[in-house]
Amino acid sequence: MAVRPLRPPRFDVAVALAGLLGGLLLWGFGLGVRPGDDPMVLFGGRWALLVPLGVTAGCELLRRTAPRTALLTGTLALAADTTTQGSIATIVMFTDLMYAAVVYGSPATARRLPWITGVLTLAGMLVPYAVWRVPEALLIGLVVGALAFAPASTGLIVRNHRDAADAARLQAEQTALLAEMDRVQAVTAERSRMARELHDLVANHLSAIAIHSTAALSLDDPGTSKDALTVIRENSVQGLSEMRRLIGILRDGADDREPSATPTLDGLGALVAGARANGLDVTLDAGH
Repeated sequence: MAVRPLRPPRFDVAVALAGLLGGLLLWGFGLGVRPGDDPMVLFGGRWALLVPLGVTAGCELLRRTAPRTALLTGTLALAADTTTQGSIATIVMFTDLMYAAVVYGSPATARRLPWITGVLTLAGMLVPYAVWRVPEALLIGLVVGALAFAPASTGLIVRNHRDAADAARLQAEQTALLAEMDRVQAVTAERSRMARELHDLVANHLSAIAIHSTAALSLDDPGTSKDALTVIRENSVQGLSEMRRLIGILRDGADDREPSATPTLDGLGALVAGARANGLDVTLDAGH
């Protein structure tokens, strides 16, 4: 569930002001839910309905910061509104408080309110009809359903869709995170492989250069020195070429060519020849 804001959002302030101004406009024109001579109107004064209207508008400020408190207070205000001529704005704002309590309230509140309002709707239809035995008694339950059950059910549907969207977004973020981790691991493994390959190739060529340079310096033989310098040059060129190739792989990020250090049967002869040129006594047994 999302963290509730500490202060009323601007939208809630706008809803509260719109409900209050709308109720005042209806009150100014003398429009109420019931006429002043209705037997249910206990407080028929012109100013009586402004109290529930103002309290309900104040509850709209708490529709997201304290939805359950707003609904309980709004219910008391609606009950008080039934003792006056009543205001349509108060009734409309109460339905919004019921909706907000399900959408922004706790999970327990979101589960219970549709059931509670549903039971009240059925009771509002069956009990009055059982007492008065007239079809008009069923209208009480319909009114309860329109004011309570309908907004609570709508809020539950909206909340379920929102939770499903949040779950899908979280799963997508986790999938993206796992994919990024796999990519990083693959890049790390590839860099480790290149580092090993670079070490093996350069170490091989540098070893050959060191051996033949030592031989060229220790032997006073022009032929031997020339052969040693030839091997040194070949290993230097090959080592530089391999280093450039691997650096190119690191810069470009991909290389379709097979690394020259990869042992294959086709390159076995060249590998043996290179080892012999480096001064090693290597033989190739074709039988194996």
